[in-house]
Amino acid sequence: QVRLVESGGGLVQAGGSLRLSCAASGRTFSDYVMGWFRQAPAKEREFVAAINWLRTSTKYTDSVKGRFTISRDNGKNTLYLQMNSLRPEDTAVYYCAQSSRRGLVTTTSNDYDYWGQGTQVTVSS
Repeated sequence: QVRLVESGGGLVQAGGSLRLSCAASGRTFSDYVMGWFRQAPAKEREFVAAINWLRTSTKYTDSVKGRFTISRDNGKNTLYLQMNSLRPEDTAVYYCAQSSRRGLVTTTSNDYDYWGQGTQVTVSS
């Protein structure tokens, strides 16, 4: 059984930084594409960033490009999301997700099979 556990969320002022972590267990972490999604109140869940198993390919939603960086440590079975220059509109619950894909990074939530419970990120103005 795959288990994904996010941590690192919290309250931060606009312009600040946070680093989210996602600890994975249950199947070979290094084999699969991993992603971050977020859901703000009264909004649908949206794609944030994803990375392939070799760390050779990443994708970001336009609103976070240049501010967020996704990375992974396959030896530690951990996915990260470094978030800089945070804005109030980044406020959401952030979810870690694991796909069954390997090389092709996907931005579609339906391509992800396993999800964490989420971690709240709140950015005050």
